Amino acid sequence: MGLRERFDVGYPQLVLVALTVVTVVGIVLAASTSSAAFGSYNDAWDGASELREQAEATGADGEIVRSTDRYANASPTGTVAVVLSPESGYGPRETDRLRSFVRDGGTLLVAEDFGQHTNPLLDAVGARARVTGQLLRDEQYNYRSTALPIARNVSNATVMEGVDGLTLNHGSPVSPNGATVLASTSAVAYVDTNRNADLDDQDRIGSAPVATSESVGDGRVIVVGDPSLFINTMLDRSGNRAFVRSVFGAHERVLLDYSHASGLPPLSVALLVVRDAPLLQIALGGLAIGAIGLWARRPGVVGRFTERMGSTEEQSLTARPEGLAAIVRERHPDWDDERTERVIQGIMARRDE
Repeated sequence: MGLRERFDVGYPQLVLVALTVVTVVGIVLAASTSSAAFGSYNDAWDGASELREQAEATGADGEIVRSTDRYANASPTGTVAVVLSPESGYGPRETDRLRSFVRDGGTLLVAEDFGQHTNPLLDAVGARARVTGQLLRDEQYNYRSTALPIARNVSNATVMEGVDGLTLNHGSPVSPNGATVLASTSAVAYVDTNRNADLDDQDRIGSAPVATSESVGDGRVIVVGDPSLFINTMLDRSGNRAFVRSVFGAHERVLLDYSHASGLPPLSVALLVVRDAPLLQIALGGLAIGAIGLWARRPGVVGRFTERMGSTEEQSLTARPEGLAAIVRERHPDWDDERTERVIQGIMARRDE
């Protein structure tokens, strides 16, 4: 069979191949990306994929955490764990792991605005700061909207070095309760009590803390009143990026805790499972080596299988001499009748054996 005949395909086949490629690419993309807010695999404006890049930019090792079991194996010293607005509560055993992580020297950064699972977590690990769950606005110092206030009052704490302010996105005040205030809003900011976007008589005007830091055991807990500060679009604000880099740069490892968040894509989860299971890595490696070895030793296996799995129509035609003759003449129009007949007889004789 000539090269032209071997690869001669029509328009329908090309369309089928194109549709198959598009479908496979779509499935892979869907399985490896996420649309969940604050998601580490979400590259959109509301995702937090840039956090991993910021960790790498500071020289720290970034890691996605799917279970609090990781805290028991991580070295607390030189490690910061980031929890962004958890969607479910941490159980007693889980909070025990986080509390031990912090007390043994780890840093825990928790960011929340209106969720209900963060304050119980802060209480369980021994932190005093609490997120109030109220909405902050500032009509004078903001970024394009009163709901995006700029906290320009920054402390001289080491972690705030080079940070000129934090820009919030529908953030909430943080009650320090004795913790050190890292940043606070201007004196003309206010709490929008009824969330009607207007300054009413009952709304409280004044500077409000939005980020705190406190020692807990040998470690530290940082509380930020807005998880949106860490999403991709808000990291474009210079102060937010500087703050993240300052926190990450002071540590060797960054644990992005998604143990209580949804939206991890299945393909990424599979890769994380393989990474965390050395025995599974060995097994998969062995399978790959075996497949390569089989391919190298039996190069004709695939070809013979393909031939056997030919179309039903062609198989039915080749079962009869006249059908086989038609196929041979179609593929080799340059053969004379004698040669064609000789080939057909040879094929039929081999089949009868």
